[in-house]
Amino acid sequence: MTALQYLKKNENKAIKDLFSLLKFPSVSARSEHKKDIKACAEWLKKHLSAIGFKARVMQTGGHPLVFAEYKVDPKLPTALYYGHYDVQPVEPLNLWKSKPFQPDVRAGYIFARGAADDKGQTFAHIKGLEAILKTTGTLPINVKMLIEGEEETHSENLPAFIKKNKKMLKADICIVSDTAQYSKDLPAVTFGLRGIASTEVFVKGPSRDLHSGSYGGAVGNPVNILCDMIGKLHDKNGKIAIPGFYAGVKPPNKFIRGQVKKLPFSETAYKKDVGTKALHGEKGYLPYERTWARPTCDVNGITGGYQGEGAKTIIPSLASAKITMRLVKGQKPMDICNKLEKYLKKIAPKSVEVKVDKHGGAEAVQVPTDSVWLDAARVTIKNAYGKEPAFIMEGGSIPIVGDFKKSLGIDTLLIGMCQHNDNIHSPNERFRIKDFKNGCKMAAQLPFELAKVGA
Repeated sequence: MTALQYLKKNENKAIKDLFSLLKFPSVSARSEHKKDIKACAEWLKKHLSAIGFKARVMQTGGHPLVFAEYKVDPKLPTALYYGHYDVQPVEPLNLWKSKPFQPDVRAGYIFARGAADDKGQTFAHIKGLEAILKTTGTLPINVKMLIEGEEETHSENLPAFIKKNKKMLKADICIVSDTAQYSKDLPAVTFGLRGIASTEVFVKGPSRDLHSGSYGGAVGNPVNILCDMIGKLHDKNGKIAIPGFYAGVKPPNKFIRGQVKKLPFSETAYKKDVGTKALHGEKGYLPYERTWARPTCDVNGITGGYQGEGAKTIIPSLASAKITMRLVKGQKPMDICNKLEKYLKKIAPKSVEVKVDKHGGAEAVQVPTDSVWLDAARVTIKNAYGKEPAFIMEGGSIPIVGDFKKSLGIDTLLIGMCQHNDNIHSPNERFRIKDFKNGCKMAAQLPFELAKVGA
């Protein structure tokens, strides 16, 4: 029996096992789920041990992680598989059509929190490796697995863990499935991620909330002023107006632009999918050029003044906004945060004080496009899906990928299995059963292609 035959014979059991994993409410952001986090880690350890890995739960100073290893021969390539078993909070709960931690199958999809992000995708790799072990008794490469429990809370403890355990985590390449395919009909290899810089801006006005009738027109309103400042972050062409923001930034190169032009992009379908009448962004660039290879500056939330039921006529004392900037190669998170702070303080009127909390972030990463590892992923996906994959970039950020490069010196293959519209981080998160099965097939073939690289 081959690995692919094993997967076919045991596909119902694989889905049943995935359901068991999805039932853990492993929400890393909520302290009341600490026991669930621990139980989920223990379940993964036992499952990996049962299929032949040497697995253990390891403490990090926060939520634990699961480390598993299967050694074959030090002369063979070693792949480090990374994933996360923690999930986002489920709110707003009333928008879910089924209970978020009771997996439900509807119209060919598994609906549950974590189905696609990232339990389902990580588990597909586990099942693919299981199929090889059960049919050949070994693996064609050395495999290490690192499955953390804090990704959804910014992997606070993982960078330090990686630095402390470089020898244990030493590998030739890292495998991550926490991205998406291009579409249901076109699989993809992701060769780059944008970075991120995160801040929170506070605009302080009077010492207390004031009566808007008694003081309106004489005292600066922090909400009005903050909105005016935000309006000055971009020029009329959608370019970011922060001085020095684009220092070191280069236009998308020929390879990136070539991949964009190859994609079967429909602006009409894109607008319909996101629910907008028109697209918006920096002038002179196509939509995917903007989301792949151009930096952004976005207000993620704004707060100030009275927001309860009915009216309360005040001039608020304080207003704030959460602002994140997606970064491209050539930009450093703290440098960008500092430039934002300097600009906001410069354009603020004297009637308010401006404070910027800078949370740092992560640099953009890119896998060399001529990498033999990238080609191994391409061949694997072509064989598993029966179609040549697209080479795409992801506008989002996976900060830990940069840490793998800095601390371990290895690149990462980003092989997404889910779809962009699988409601990740939203109610009714889902994972198409067909995508899970194809992901298992791909995972059962990838180690053999990686072994060829080291042959």
